[in-house]
Amino acid sequence: MLMLGCFSLCMGTCAGVYAQDAPGNKDAKYLAGAVPEVDGKVVFAKEYSIPGMQKDEIYTRVLGWMEARLKKNENNSRVVYTNEEDGQIVGMGDEWIVFSSTALSLDRTRILYQLTATCQAEKCLLEISKIRFIYREGEERYTAEEWITDKYALNKSKTKLVRGLAKWRRNTVNFADNLGLEVAEALSAAPEAEQAPGQEVAQQAETAVADNAPIVIVPKKQVVETPVQAPADKGSGTYREVAPSQLPADAIQTGTGKLVVVIGTDPFNMTMMTANAGGSIGKMEGKPVVFTILSPDQPYEQLENAATYTVRFYPNGQDEPSLVLECKKMPSPAAIEGMPRTYVGEIVKASVK
Repeated sequence: MLMLGCFSLCMGTCAGVYAQDAPGNKDAKYLAGAVPEVDGKVVFAKEYSIPGMQKDEIYTRVLGWMEARLKKNENNSRVVYTNEEDGQIVGMGDEWIVFSSTALSLDRTRILYQLTATCQAEKCLLEISKIRFIYREGEERYTAEEWITDKYALNKSKTKLVRGLAKWRRNTVNFADNLGLEVAEALSAAPEAEQAPGQEVAQQAETAVADNAPIVIVPKKQVVETPVQAPADKGSGTYREVAPSQLPADAIQTGTGKLVVVIGTDPFNMTMMTANAGGSIGKMEGKPVVFTILSPDQPYEQLENAATYTVRFYPNGQDEPSLVLECKKMPSPAAIEGMPRTYVGEIVKASVK
């Protein structure tokens, strides 16, 4: 359950959305400014605001994420410096970015980088810097500053990516975006708590992401509910339409049901798929949206090509959806190979049961 910009969280789940691409230009998000520089050095900065969260909790969550994230590389990647009093955490990463992979060939590069997190009360700054590439088994070595900056990776008019460097710039931007999304998820994860008999913990989430603009993410937080009597028309198929902006954030709850994406309106010619990795309701640029996340092994081409689609939420054990959302697809983050794909739909019509 995706980027340059600021993250505003209230302990919420996260998904990625990028600025609208210019018509006909699939590389618009990778053009001027996509690779930021500070004093001549490439530094991707992700800023998070988490109202109500104390410095020690932010520090603990980010440290836990960084240790687990770097450990997954199964090499010398590790946290190299911590200072809880100052709220600083520094890690060094070494992993692979895959450009393309087929049965006959594998095109990839090692990427080495530094992660620096500075944690304070209610906010955190993540910086990704000192990026280097090792290509063709070490035969070619490059720094981000000489390989993916505007100066080298864009044409003179800055309207196109330079052939040969395009794959490096695209994949590095996506790599940084996904690290940013992972930190947002770590900061937004609902706290664990014992559940009293007859009670359940529900996650309440509202997420928004925008490229190069303030991002508002309203969060998962622990909610305790007591069981209520089922309505008399349960199972009758009766729905009422509600304003999309009035949808409660917990209308979709991770772990309590499944999200089904429906593409097409003809019952004899439509595609249905489950968003295996979940999703949530949120806002983007003030618009109500729903995030649906497909696992890496799911086919995604039809959703990729769809302009509109419907999302249905089926509570566990129910054969009728409790929520039906008619959506218009919005820009979504580019997925790194082997990572989940997040799709964002503006909710144009909502029906609840």
